[in-house]
Amino acid sequence: MIINNDKSSQKNNAISPFEETKVEEGFLVLVYKNDGNETQSLIKEIHSDYIQFHFCVKGTSKFVFNEGRYVLNILEENSLLLYNPQRNLPINLEVNRNSWMVSVLISIKKFHGLFSQEADYISFLNEDNKDKKYYKDGSITPSMAIVLNQLINYNLNKSIKDLYFKGKAYELLSLYFNRSEEANIEQCPFLVDETNVIKIRKAKEIIVARMAEPPSLQELADEIGLNLKKLKEGFKQIYGDSVFSFLLDYKMEVARKLLESGENNVNEVGLKVGYSTASHFIAAFKKKYGTTPKKYIMSLS
Repeated sequence: MIINNDKSSQKNNAISPFEETKVEEGFLVLVYKNDGNETQSLIKEIHSDYIQFHFCVKGTSKFVFNEGRYVLNILEENSLLLYNPQRNLPINLEVNRNSWMVSVLISIKKFHGLFSQEADYISFLNEDNKDKKYYKDGSITPSMAIVLNQLINYNLNKSIKDLYFKGKAYELLSLYFNRSEEANIEQCPFLVDETNVIKIRKAKEIIVARMAEPPSLQELADEIGLNLKKLKEGFKQIYGDSVFSFLLDYKMEVARKLLESGENNVNEVGLKVGYSTASHFIAAFKKKYGTTPKKYIMSLS
């Protein structure tokens, strides 16, 4: 549960509430535009179950923690992610004049549901990780800035506002966690501890390197030092698929590139990616791409 509290201990600042839109249960969007000439204080009690995403679209703002003993600035076109399962982390935000802020609050259960269909069974809040805090700052990308400004400057019919904000909130999180070469994001954030992430990545490297003759799941689990259950669950969370579904997709992508190169015939490509018979390779390729390897090669001419 999120509790509102608009009382402020900042004597010299004007007090204003966020414009709050409920996207879904456990999912809120807060918007605030300070177009005035004085700093505005925004205070909101947040339960420890919630992850906070804050975006400074314009101007500057600062978060005040521990009754003013610690201050964290957030500059224009920057974002801040906060999560503390150990204690409630209230928003105590001072928005400077001519500054705009957008905040997205989402419960950890709801957040896991965005990344895994097994959110009720796979939680990073296990005995090893349940007390860990998470903090991340970053820049707002141009595509994110477009969505944020659409949220701030909403001027459509009031009857569709909730639906509009729901779509934009999901779009914003998708852009925030978009995988890129620079970010190297290969996991649902807050998933498992770094040691287990490294082991799961090692598992991926092993099956990719030995795709023609991959180990069994149990052999793979033994090799990386995880039990079978954690291997299956962790791989699904990090890569969004089971080990062998991931491997199948990888094989087909390698096969497609080999066919495009023209250096191998269909039988040779099938053998390279682990198929002892051409018929099995052709069937798998057709299921993946909707055409046979031979027809695919002909389509390239």
